[in-house]
Amino acid sequence: MSTNTTDQRLEAGQENEGEAHASIHDETIGHGNTPAAWTCVLIMIVGAAVSSVAYIMASFVGFFAGIAVMLIGLVVGFIMRKAGYGVNGSKLKNSSH
Repeated sequence: MSTNTTDQRLEAGQENEGEAHASIHDETIGHGNTPAAWTCVLIMIVGAAVSSVAYIMASFVGFFAGIAVMLIGLVVGFIMRKAGYGVNGSKLKNSSH
């Protein structure tokens, strides 16, 4: 008789470790698969690019302009989430995501 610790941790109805592992991922967490998250990140990437180029060019104004664009991205993402385009948002209830 083998003593496999994995078998002891399985829940009722699960036959193997693969089923236990798969059940962990059945839950939708919402890792950025929303228009609000994508918009926020894309705006922030543009701001980071502006800041990076300005830093290399030693442009104080351009560097902080890029930082400002990144902050604007955060604000836009927050506003879109409140408008219903975030995880479990009212605008996304009938979509197939």
